[in-house]
Amino acid sequence: MATLIDNNGTPNSDTQHNKRRRKKSIVWEHFTIENINADCTRAFCKQCRKSFAYITGSKLAGTSHLKRHIALGICPMSRCNQENNQFATCTTNTKTNGAVDAIDRPRKRRRATPGSAGNAFDLERCYDIAKMIIQHDYPLHMVEDSGFVGFAKALHPQYNSVSINTIEEYILSIYLREKQNVLNFLAGIPGRVSLSLDLWTSDQTVGYAILTGHFVDCDWKLHRRVLSVITLPFPDSEVAFNHAVAACLTDWHLESKLFTLTLNQSFSNETIRGNLRGLLSIKNPATVNGQLIIGSCYARVLSSIAQEALCSLRKTIDKVRRSVKYVITSESHREKFAEVKQQLQVPSTKSLVIDEQTNWNTTYEMLLAASELKEVFFCLNISDSERLIPSLDEWRQVDTLCKYLKLLHDAASILTSEVYPTSNVFFHEVWKIQLELMNATMSPDLFIRNLIKPLKDKFDRYWKDCNLVLAVAVVMDPRFKMKLVEFSYNKIYSDDADSWIKLVYEGVHELYLEYFLHSLPVPTIPEEASESVIKAEIFQDDGLLSTADDGLSEFDIYDIISSQQHLKSELDLYLEESLLPRVQDFNALGWWKLNRLKYPILSKMAADILSIPISTVAPDSVFHTADRKMDSVRSTLKPTTVEALLCAKDWLKHEEPELISEDKAAIVKTELIYETKAAIVKTEY
Repeated sequence: MATLIDNNGTPNSDTQHNKRRRKKSIVWEHFTIENINADCTRAFCKQCRKSFAYITGSKLAGTSHLKRHIALGICPMSRCNQENNQFATCTTNTKTNGAVDAIDRPRKRRRATPGSAGNAFDLERCYDIAKMIIQHDYPLHMVEDSGFVGFAKALHPQYNSVSINTIEEYILSIYLREKQNVLNFLAGIPGRVSLSLDLWTSDQTVGYAILTGHFVDCDWKLHRRVLSVITLPFPDSEVAFNHAVAACLTDWHLESKLFTLTLNQSFSNETIRGNLRGLLSIKNPATVNGQLIIGSCYARVLSSIAQEALCSLRKTIDKVRRSVKYVITSESHREKFAEVKQQLQVPSTKSLVIDEQTNWNTTYEMLLAASELKEVFFCLNISDSERLIPSLDEWRQVDTLCKYLKLLHDAASILTSEVYPTSNVFFHEVWKIQLELMNATMSPDLFIRNLIKPLKDKFDRYWKDCNLVLAVAVVMDPRFKMKLVEFSYNKIYSDDADSWIKLVYEGVHELYLEYFLHSLPVPTIPEEASESVIKAEIFQDDGLLSTADDGLSEFDIYDIISSQQHLKSELDLYLEESLLPRVQDFNALGWWKLNRLKYPILSKMAADILSIPISTVAPDSVFHTADRKMDSVRSTLKPTTVEALLCAKDWLKHEEPELISEDKAAIVKTELIYETKAAIVKTEY
């Protein structure tokens, strides 16, 4: 029986069998094991004292999650240099017979770790390349392309080319590190998280559910983070999105924090929406019986309506497009156009542009610029101009079209700002569109009526689906409250306005009641009453009682509410106060932050409501007229890699610059430690 040396240098005499069972993974140099109870053992990080699952009952959690805690820079790595030196100067090596060899073998160690400086350089470059691929959507195979390798070697002769598999591992490392940061961030927010769900497709008919979380942090700032990218082999399945949402909630521990869900109408039929509505009502019943679910994406609805309007004037728009092309694709035509414009003294400062037909805003900008310069087109002496240039009546139609496209364009542009808008800003834009389209359908101009009727039919469906949640959101704006709802509904509904206003009023109060009840202290059961409670539960199981406490818990709640009825709630006091003056760049969340002590319950409700996502698309896709597609290169990657690329790209946008070098150094140092350790073990065996 060999004499063994424990970690503290104390000799003990264990059997060979026990020695083999000793934990050999290097993670145990960073973790200690502590028994929580008879069925639970957890691993504690020596550096940050964070605990991790290790043994629960008969289930062993393994060490992979512990390695990630060390390797990804999640834990402070101030000891990395010390550990690196420890590995480099290690003088005890385990032999196959289990004995301890105290003889120093520096020659083998020198062979096992040659060129450590070169390794550090390559590891650092791998991190930079992986990050570059994530941020700029480059294909992974570029690291093996001869052109890239030659370029990198020209920059630094010490660069060694890396494989796709290696760079994929670094991408996953960056993803896991950033995911832990987001997890920690979400764990500290005071309120709930609302989700938006978008669908990307591919040429292989595989779907990708993009789930984005929207929430307010402790500083009352609104955040938007892509949380999950879930591959859907059968996106047409009516339960596929239920599985995607449920998987996201489980992965991010949001089961008790989910507030609302926003969908994209292009893929959400009534059955899918009903299934998701049921899921959400189970996860969070405080959603006014599922009414705080938005079944349509604000940006996609506006794009669909704009596309409908553009299609109605397809031939005229094509004439404008060809006229613009004729001018700007020839230098001589450009000069002639500018000369005529100067002679006519046309005041327009716009420049002619050719549109990208997949982005409807560029078509609007092309039509608007051409319309302001139509006099110049008329006066141009262009050959075959009768075929190219629209007629006077067609230009009038373009002017009318631009008027309504501007309404949609201004409403959609809110989503393109650097700061993601809170939900209160959308009601004003939406009710204006609803009113304008309603009035246009009663216009004496036949062209306007025919143009607008199909647009109004589409927008009516969106208004019906979303006006409640948008109205509730604007009530949380102290500049408008219920007043704007009353004003706009009277404009839209006329004699029926009162019933619609009452619906909003009751919806806000019903939601506030949920928050009020949630704020009540949890009733405690005296120890002496425990026996009677058990008996009551037994009687309930036998069908002798309808509830365990014979309905008295509901009576207690009723008593609390009825006793408060003679007092005004925070919501009533808030609604009775005068409106704030309207100022530009008003920050609704900032106002609630300042008034959170005055309205402790209502402010929590306001934070959750103001963070509800009205749109499902990213700011760079607001004006897209086609569904988003996964490119052919990424659609061939593993689902985990696709998720890592898309999520990490979003997360890295919010990474603080001063932390980037520290995180990279932590990963590189850790990789060196693991490589050195692996080399030593390989040499010894």
